[in-house]
Amino acid sequence: MGLNDRAWEQIFEKYHILKELSDKGSFSISANQIKEFREPRLMTKFDHRVNLPKIFLDNGLAILPVTRGDYVISSFEAYREFEEPSGDVRRVSIPAYLQSLMPQFLVSEAISLNCAHACGILGDFLEDEAIVPTVSGRMGSGDFAFDINTASGVKRLTVSNSQIEIDAAYEGIHSLSLFEAKRDLSDDFLVRQLYYPFCVWSRRVAKPVKPVFLIFSNGIFCLYQYRFAVPGSYNSLELVKQRNYMIETEIALADLEGLLNTACPIREPDIPFPQANSMARLINLIELLHAKPMTKDEITSRYGFDSRQTNYYTDAGRYLELMEKDRDSERNIIFRLSPLGRRIMKMPYRERQLALAAQVLRHRAFKDTLKLRLQCGGMPDAAAIVRIMKDADLYHVDADSTYYRRSSTITGWVNWMLGLIGER
Repeated sequence: MGLNDRAWEQIFEKYHILKELSDKGSFSISANQIKEFREPRLMTKFDHRVNLPKIFLDNGLAILPVTRGDYVISSFEAYREFEEPSGDVRRVSIPAYLQSLMPQFLVSEAISLNCAHACGILGDFLEDEAIVPTVSGRMGSGDFAFDINTASGVKRLTVSNSQIEIDAAYEGIHSLSLFEAKRDLSDDFLVRQLYYPFCVWSRRVAKPVKPVFLIFSNGIFCLYQYRFAVPGSYNSLELVKQRNYMIETEIALADLEGLLNTACPIREPDIPFPQANSMARLINLIELLHAKPMTKDEITSRYGFDSRQTNYYTDAGRYLELMEKDRDSERNIIFRLSPLGRRIMKMPYRERQLALAAQVLRHRAFKDTLKLRLQCGGMPDAAAIVRIMKDADLYHVDADSTYYRRSSTITGWVNWMLGLIGER
């Protein structure tokens, strides 16, 4: 059990919070009450549903700020699942004269937003070429009220001078767009990150306010524009549009064929065969570990993973010899990039993509599947991939059901490699 879990259980016990929730439907708590057990900043920031303390998850609860030092706990519908990104990807180029915005230097949300602006992504997505960056950073919310769904019905909350944070805002002739930017790929998000800034700035400007989520990883920008169909309702969030943009790599089919011809298969490592279908998510984890090593719990929290998913993706990174597993001074499991992983992450963008693909193709099951895919013109079915896997002497894969489950990783990674090929 984590430190937050233990501290919140003690708070719930001291203030009889579950009984209060049963009687009244909500419970107000101050930062000073929380601070008696642990730093409030660490106890109240839950960007993804899975980050919530166990006692919250077990009872279907969430927490929202209403002032700079006060919070409300209830069975709020506070989170929203991301819609699946569309398959369409628009390719863009960084202006040749901008040497400081190369993909390997896009190490923060702010720099990623600058790159998206410079590449014309924001102008295209917002359908306004006259956009100008305006407000950003932390600021007070002023006063507003809103309705939010709970398990027992709609509840009215009043916010008074809570703290909000805006990663970036771009104003054009007809609208103001407020951006929440992330560099980690997760399944859901806290609607408050969009809703509180929307409430604040909808009252300060006369033009429409567009809430936008931008996610950047490995040269790909995923943008989601939302709207609140009923401005006074937290849960009226609707997706307006979603688009993906990719920095052009200038990788051709011949480059992949060259890797196939030069890749020398290695003996399968004594590590579970990957069950991590999203190569984009694996690379995103590698990017985050390039910034700093992370404990297993930190990875689980940052991503909105459960612990099993964390194992899947860290095992996949170790399988490709890009990550190492160790223990820190407090005996926590910690993951860091291997020397090879660090070397690859320092490469220019095109070379990095090819180096990652080369690591995948050192494993016979992936190499033979890509070869068959190029020969047939279509992805082999699961049965054909399982036959390839069975010939590859995989570590501790025995049951047919396991082979079929793991075959989806091969399909996902092969499709990722094919997606690197630029338009011709």
